[in-house]
Amino acid sequence: MDLNQLRQKIDDLDGKIISLLHDRTKLALEIGKAKTEEGREIYAPERESQIYQKIEKLGLKGPLPQEALKAIYREIMSASLSLEKPLSIAYLGPEATFTHLAAISKFGSSVQYKPAANINEVFQEVEQKHADYGVVPVENSIEGAVSHSLDMFIHSDLKICSEILFEIVHNLMSGSELKNIRRVYSNPQVFGQCRQWLQMHLPRVDLMDTSSTTAAAQRASREDGAAAIGSKLAATLYNLPILEEGIQDFAQNVTRFLVVARKIPAATGKDKTSIILSVKDKVGALYDMLYPFKKYRINMSKIESRPSKRKAWDYYFFIDFEGHVENPKVKKMIQEVEGKVKFLKVLGSYPASAKKEI
Repeated sequence: MDLNQLRQKIDDLDGKIISLLHDRTKLALEIGKAKTEEGREIYAPERESQIYQKIEKLGLKGPLPQEALKAIYREIMSASLSLEKPLSIAYLGPEATFTHLAAISKFGSSVQYKPAANINEVFQEVEQKHADYGVVPVENSIEGAVSHSLDMFIHSDLKICSEILFEIVHNLMSGSELKNIRRVYSNPQVFGQCRQWLQMHLPRVDLMDTSSTTAAAQRASREDGAAAIGSKLAATLYNLPILEEGIQDFAQNVTRFLVVARKIPAATGKDKTSIILSVKDKVGALYDMLYPFKKYRINMSKIESRPSKRKAWDYYFFIDFEGHVENPKVKKMIQEVEGKVKFLKVLGSYPASAKKEI
């Protein structure tokens, strides 16, 4: 076939694709109506997980990369969700922060995004029903836990309904040449993730803390001899040339974000549960708490301690483990642990994310 014939075939396929997309959207709207009548949440993380798993299997038969197929379907689902019900997503802002980018990687571009000034405000927006979901950072593969996000779960009734593993790429941006930079703006966590590069290439510059990478780009855009570390989107927003890309100390720099909601989603068969607990002040208390995990052969993927702030040397433990809270074995394990500790709270059960988001 010549070029015109090949293009005609693509045009014919485009017509079929659009027709099928309309058919798919009509079915999605019917599902949305049924969910509303039954009092269910419009966004269903368990169904999203099933669709992505199906795409991975079907995608093996063709030349399109998995990441490209996932990006296409993310936007298809985003558009369908926005038609079923206008969704509002609160996130740790401002615009162009990595939390914003992570939220877009989860919910797509067809929903409404509401930047929040701090993590506390993200929780408040969802609790007060001004937003349907919230996105907050919880830990970084280099710098560790985001303590304020963990602390918020102690008193909030919100539940974790999904997680996002988002690859973080830090870029140095400035309107000045590298040799003329006297100060660099960014978030303190970012400086920790780029420590080696900064010591090697900008050892004598002043590192200036800001509330976010976007705020850093904003400051740098106004000052001569100033640079910022942040996302490519932030560089675009503030018209800052990128001097160096990927300056993080480790290539695998991944931040885990949590999606908070008012309900726990249904099980998928490949889930993760998060709990918080406080152990009794006695010898062997930590061993007693951990033993039921071994007894029921439940794999613990994370344990993080935080001071309770009520009493010296009193701690809360945040624990992630495999399985859904509705699983009978998990239920029994939680009941046994609860009998051995002072306090236990289930923070959520949600589809486990095995791969970073695009």
